[in-house]
Amino acid sequence: MKTDNVDCSTFSGWVDPPADVLPALAEDLTCDAAVVGGGLGGMATALRLAERGQDVVLLEAEFCGYGSSSRNAGQLASAPGGDLQLLNLMYRKKMPGMVRLAENAAHFVEGLIDTHRIDCDYEAVGNCFAAVSRGQMGRVRRVARILRRVGGHVEVGTSAELGIPRGFVGGMREVIGGMMNPGKFSRGIRTVLLASSARVFERTKVTDVTREDGRVVLSTPRGSVRANKVVLATNAFAGEWDITPRNLSVPIWIIEAETEPIAEERLAALGWTSRSGVVTQHNIMENYRLTSRNTIVFGVRRLERGTKFPLPAKAPDPGTVDDLAKGFARRFPSLADVEVKRAWGGWIAITSSFLPLAGQVGGNTFYSIACNGHGLAQAPYVGSLIADMIIDGHRHDDLEHVWTRKSAFPRAVMLGRLGLRMIWTVDRWNDLVNGSRRRARRGPPAGS
Repeated sequence: MKTDNVDCSTFSGWVDPPADVLPALAEDLTCDAAVVGGGLGGMATALRLAERGQDVVLLEAEFCGYGSSSRNAGQLASAPGGDLQLLNLMYRKKMPGMVRLAENAAHFVEGLIDTHRIDCDYEAVGNCFAAVSRGQMGRVRRVARILRRVGGHVEVGTSAELGIPRGFVGGMREVIGGMMNPGKFSRGIRTVLLASSARVFERTKVTDVTREDGRVVLSTPRGSVRANKVVLATNAFAGEWDITPRNLSVPIWIIEAETEPIAEERLAALGWTSRSGVVTQHNIMENYRLTSRNTIVFGVRRLERGTKFPLPAKAPDPGTVDDLAKGFARRFPSLADVEVKRAWGGWIAITSSFLPLAGQVGGNTFYSIACNGHGLAQAPYVGSLIADMIIDGHRHDDLEHVWTRKSAFPRAVMLGRLGLRMIWTVDRWNDLVNGSRRRARRGPPAGS
């Protein structure tokens, strides 16, 4: 692939930043509830609180939708994130509840799109756990059995049966969910939030979270907020304050890229008739998806761990883009001459269990980490459930499944720099010996 003129950024390639960024907080306020973080989780939490009559303030360091909410691949997933075989081994009793939460989260987001008429190019085409080799196909079948056992809605088939590119052996499709432009979706939720009664302050970085006289105090450079209840919805950035539980999550930097527009006949030749998003079964996934502008967005493949706070803004470097392009050319050899037009990167949160988490510290401070690569669905859903819990005083069944009674978390050992490098190396070695390059060039054999 051509990577000579890639436009790299720390924001997103899906949309431009908003032209109406709101001014920073410049006074001292009091409120019923405050939300820190203007991603999808924070915006959904604040919106739900406002809809239910709470005086709510939201503080965002950049602008609402700036972070991973707009940077992701736009795959609305309906299965838990992480290695589902490992999760089934470690949390077998939790799996039915986790799968219900994941599917309900996807439906919740679809409901937001319909209710607020958000134009985000949504296509309810599902997402595929795709196999690049027979070994990966075996893994797919095992995962499908796990999901079916606990009530998940999935279907297994060859690439032709699933309508995914012929270079893949086959896969498993999540029947619920689909594809969208996440930048447009985040912008749409921001518009709805700004039209609500919530008081929103952008360009407002919270420098400290403390308690005083039974309230939580949020300090910022030019003002403060005193709230009866506070929700920390800052994803990878939550570790900046002492109040955050230790080892709550690990900040991981990931990349997405987009090709130049591709001729319709060349896209049609791939056999991608379903338009489902595709996620490979490598230890570190590769994701691929078609867009409404006749491009392919693709990403991840390599992970980088953040080591200290505050996390730096990082645009993709040429080496990272080149590595991602090599993966694309391996999966789509007929498009190896296509140019990479843009790339963007940023931080997401990964928990040590790879499961979404929510909890409470000190009686009036709540937190959620609902990403692990599936935050587009789960973050806004969990946020809305926390808002309901604050008002109603009890937890929804789905929230109960991710609620932590003790905010004590183990270190994520394999997510260290050396561990991530080793995992990437294993994936590349497997690609050398599993025949995926040869298979992609000729397409899979009949009946595979």
